[in-house]
Amino acid sequence: MAKYRKLGRTSDQRKALLRNQVTQLIYKGKIITTEAKAKEIRKIAESMIALAIKEKDNFEEVEVSAKVPVKDKDGKRVKEVVDGKKVTKFDTVTKKIKKDKPSRLHARRQMLKTLYSVKEVPTGIAAGRKKNTKDIDLVAKLFDEIAPKYEGRQGGYTRIVKIGPRKGDAAMQVLIELV
Repeated sequence: MAKYRKLGRTSDQRKALLRNQVTQLIYKGKIITTEAKAKEIRKIAESMIALAIKEKDNFEEVEVSAKVPVKDKDGKRVKEVVDGKKVTKFDTVTKKIKKDKPSRLHARRQMLKTLYSVKEVPTGIAAGRKKNTKDIDLVAKLFDEIAPKYEGRQGGYTRIVKIGPRKGDAAMQVLIELV
């Protein structure tokens, strides 16, 4: 018996399809797909969630200071004249950041190997503007939102619900969602 389903695709197409669907499952929480694809997606998604749960609290808080340019009300940098030259004015800001320990960093990189980057494009008035798009950090979402939700659970993080046959080719369609 095979270890995985081939899904009627070459290996690079199959890997890209599964990566995309796992990314969308984690980003949106649920997707509709065929039964065979859902069973393959489930394997990947559950292993990633289990990894996130295991490494959820494996970090330390560090205080970092950085120089940040001072900006005016229009968002432009404030310049001051020093020795006849215009120089940008800077403030020192201290922030607390999470510094991953080595095992969590490895887990993060393993997740990034599977997940695609997601850009959120606004709809409505600002639609289509490049400056209003923002990158979504799915690995942070796994560690900060999804892992605490499933902390006491021993597997079974996804649910597959049969919807019915697809109209075109009668393939069984299912809804796969995070429980």
